[in-house]
Amino acid sequence: MSRPATTSSLKRKKTEPKSLSDALGDTDQRVLEVIKDTKDMGIWTRDIKNKMKLTDHVVTKSLKSLLAKKLIKEVVNIQNKARKHYMAVEFEPSKEVSGGAWYVEGKLDTKFINDLKNICMTIIGRQKVATFEGIYDLLKKVTKVECTEQHVGEILNSMLLENEIIEVKSTGWGEYHSFPVGTLCYRLGSGAGLGKGARVGAMASIPCGMCPRINQCTPDGVISPATCEYYKKWLSDLNF
Repeated sequence: MSRPATTSSLKRKKTEPKSLSDALGDTDQRVLEVIKDTKDMGIWTRDIKNKMKLTDHVVTKSLKSLLAKKLIKEVVNIQNKARKHYMAVEFEPSKEVSGGAWYVEGKLDTKFINDLKNICMTIIGRQKVATFEGIYDLLKKVTKVECTEQHVGEILNSMLLENEIIEVKSTGWGEYHSFPVGTLCYRLGSGAGLGKGARVGAMASIPCGMCPRINQCTPDGVISPATCEYYKKWLSDLNF
């Protein structure tokens, strides 16, 4: 007699599940590769169409499929918010795309900026005279707000433009006795509004006055008045 088949021998051999990317169709796979190639810069929908010579319908269908499989994500590009940009999920948007720490979901984080400005103002006001290093070190100790030296530097530059603080060099005596002669220091400026409320002037009335990246803004640069939605809105609100 033949040996009866065991239960285990009748079971089908299990196959290893494929990854989502392995299970993609040819077009979806090629679209995914094009998006991945742009890494942390992402890519505009039209650029995908032009590069791959595909119709709107085919690209749209493929993007929907990749989004549903969570292989790509839609990101906001601060330079062109109306254009849909896509990026592979394993990448985070570059500062050129996201605007860096000053932006949240493509919007200027005015609360974060104002919080840092107020803290810096308080530090300088209490110390009368302060250096960049002193401001930065104390800010890290007294607040839970996460920031880098670059953040503080940009905030101080913004405050200088608003005349809320001024730059001075240590003389080595009096209020400057703690700092070597020639050390760059900061004091409160006339725009600090001591006991007079907030100052509203030419720079304070436009978005440039509170933008910490104004020193990087140029007419034909990545950051420019031509692409800044806040500047455009301010212009549209003016009554000439």
